Amino acid sequence: MLAGASTSMPHRALSVLCVLAPSLARAEVRVPAIFGSHMVLQRELAVPIWGRAAPGEAVTVACAGVERSTRADASGAWRVELPPLAAGGPYTLSIRGANELAFDDVLVGEVWLGSGQSNMHMPVSSCSDFAATRAAAELPRMRMFREDSLPASEPQFDCVGRWVVCSPETVGEFSGTLFFFGSELARDLDAPIGLVDSSLGGTTIDRWIRADAQLSSVELCEHASEVDAEYRRFDIVGYLASYWPEYERWLETCRAAALAGRAPPEKPRNGGEYLMRVGSVGHLFNSKIAPIAPFALRGVVWYQGENDVMRASAYRASLELLVREWRACFGRDELWFAFVQLPNFAEGRSDADWPLVREAQRRATCVPRTGLVATIDLGESSDIHPRNKREVGARLARWAAHAVHGRASVASGPEFVGWAREADAAVLSFAHRDGGLVVRGDGLRGFELLDHAGAWHPADARVDSERVVVRSADVAEPRGVRYAWAADPPVTLFGSTGLPAVPFTSVELD
Repeated sequence: MLAGASTSMPHRALSVLCVLAPSLARAEVRVPAIFGSHMVLQRELAVPIWGRAAPGEAVTVACAGVERSTRADASGAWRVELPPLAAGGPYTLSIRGANELAFDDVLVGEVWLGSGQSNMHMPVSSCSDFAATRAAAELPRMRMFREDSLPASEPQFDCVGRWVVCSPETVGEFSGTLFFFGSELARDLDAPIGLVDSSLGGTTIDRWIRADAQLSSVELCEHASEVDAEYRRFDIVGYLASYWPEYERWLETCRAAALAGRAPPEKPRNGGEYLMRVGSVGHLFNSKIAPIAPFALRGVVWYQGENDVMRASAYRASLELLVREWRACFGRDELWFAFVQLPNFAEGRSDADWPLVREAQRRATCVPRTGLVATIDLGESSDIHPRNKREVGARLARWAAHAVHGRASVASGPEFVGWAREADAAVLSFAHRDGGLVVRGDGLRGFELLDHAGAWHPADARVDSERVVVRSADVAEPRGVRYAWAADPPVTLFGSTGLPAVPFTSVELD
């Protein structure tokens, strides 16, 4: 709950749903659901193991020939750290106190958390070529934990989910982005892969960041307060009383339509449904991130932003705050973050909003140990959920192999680093241009120049060695340059490895 916010019906209702199990705790050793059979522990890093027990109870944790002991504090909380382990397994993780927990088939390898909204949540079964993917999915060293908790008004101890071994029978429910990322990474690193999917479709970034942190932010505090005020006005009892009878009538109509061979009617919509799913500011952090921290991770893949296009001007501040907050929560300033830049999409979106989120994602990589994966050529103009998650995952894996593991592979297409005015032209410089710049299609398109009056003009562009020269007959002295600045732009500039240039603007954003 936000500081100073009074307890209201939705807060109480969600709290009952989300904290009932912990409130019935027994005086036995217990741990969050992120610990379980078939899990993967992060290699080469200290591994925190934590839980609850009776106050003062002795607790011993053992795995891979290593044993650590502690006592629960006055509140019953306890934590130990296993020393860095080499990749391997299977092992048994045992936790002994007044009772004993034993988790078998535990591997040690690379562990990544994937979060965001529907394009992260989208399962393999909805991705392209599912039949072929399923046939090749006998991958016993890859496991996924899919987190399914409801939003909560306070940080939670436990969550909902379990570790699942990848197989043709289970792969369909894996996050497509994470699965293809993990598959490529497993081949490159020859190590077990653990994937934690804590995502939810249709969510805004403010639900994923601790509320107090947003209230303390000059850029974000006003919005955070407004969202929470709306949530506290939400009458959950009235919502349930009015909506569920309507929903039941809709179900009956659907049954009748099915018997008659007709298409079902559209599901009735109610604004309260969204608030029930996502809660208020920080509520998804409380329920879906706090309970899995400080589980040892190599990094985080963040695929989100579609629902923030109407607040694009604040997205960079939010994304940078999310990185800082999650690193603090997991206790690792070295935690890596990869941002999946939003793909091309035209239907129902303003050209003024979609590119702003992409630019915010690009500029947020000024934070150390972060990276950007461009997908501007992988979208589907009429579908906000592009099905080619295989290539998204492959690009993420190339980035991780290069940035995180020091491999020499090229992980990015050309990235704008600066420009200079030469007479009436803007001359652009790029990083990651190994092998030169490549033009696809019938010439470079999508470049624009800014004039002194603040207007943008379409411009001609050509590759000159490892630079791009941009001119417009309407702009004698360019004041800025941008590329692919549209919701669904032409994509014509690539690197020699086939990766697209990252969309950009040289102009500072408001």
